[in-house]
Amino acid sequence: MTELVRWGLLSTANINRKLLAGARLASGVEVVAVASRDHDTAQIYAEANGIRTAHGSYESLLADDEIDAVYIPLPNALHHPWTMRALEAGKHVLCEKPYSGDLAQVDEAFDLAEARGLVLSEAYMYRYHPQTLLLRRLVDDGAIGDVALVSGSFTWPCVEPDVRLQPELDGGCLLDVGCYPLSAFRLLAGEPVQVQAQRVVGPTGVDVLLAAVLRFGGDVLGHLDCGFGVPDRSTLEVLGSRGRITVQDPWHCVDPGLLMQRDGQAPQQLRIDPGNSYALELEAVGSAIRGDARGTLGRADASGQARALAAVSEAARSGRTVTLA
Repeated sequence: MTELVRWGLLSTANINRKLLAGARLASGVEVVAVASRDHDTAQIYAEANGIRTAHGSYESLLADDEIDAVYIPLPNALHHPWTMRALEAGKHVLCEKPYSGDLAQVDEAFDLAEARGLVLSEAYMYRYHPQTLLLRRLVDDGAIGDVALVSGSFTWPCVEPDVRLQPELDGGCLLDVGCYPLSAFRLLAGEPVQVQAQRVVGPTGVDVLLAAVLRFGGDVLGHLDCGFGVPDRSTLEVLGSRGRITVQDPWHCVDPGLLMQRDGQAPQQLRIDPGNSYALELEAVGSAIRGDARGTLGRADASGQARALAAVSEAARSGRTVTLA
């Protein structure tokens, strides 16, 4: 394969516009095809976005020899089956978050990817941004002492009709937006060992408001909340034994910045290159496809995220404390 990674989009989902904007900025990346269940829809989309090939079915795109890798932005319930089909077709896969809250599905997909020599990655784009990399480095280097508490939120005014509100498509605020702070908690504090949670279920049968308290190793605590039908809100804060760091725009990373306040010192505003999370993500996955997987989200992270999501979901559903092995 050449240095250029040729991508296909498995659907015309709205999130594609952000990935396409990133692809235009990324090196070694070209989006060459898009698929829809309707060929006219795919053709119109391709022409509007400068994509040279339109496919009238997902199966047709997966059979296209001009495509090296596939981006899967389908609803949550379709992530695993179409990832498996893409891997079986010999394509590398970048699958939108969350890959799955079912560890068995994560294992099945990565087993197949490894057996075929293919790259599979879960698309938490914020993880590739300089803001997140600097945050982790500061925390790991002890800039605010020992981590004691992590706190994060993600809410937005999602209302019907929206696929995120359909239970048959694995909708709900935890899987749509709560997965972001959960991912960040795991990055900064390790894997959770205990979870308590409460949720509000909306009229369609999915969670529309959820709050959780998590315990991590070393007596680190975490507070997470997420929701639909409420104002936009994105927060992330890390409290340490000698200070705290507040993240300005933790998930979208459009207006990045860190505010660090250490004991006895004036607050320090750390400005960060805006970058583009989607471009950086595509470049990292491209590097992995070419043989350098350093920094790419892989099996270990997807497995940990699936376990954590399942635990929060079960705690919220049952009202009981869930202990992870």
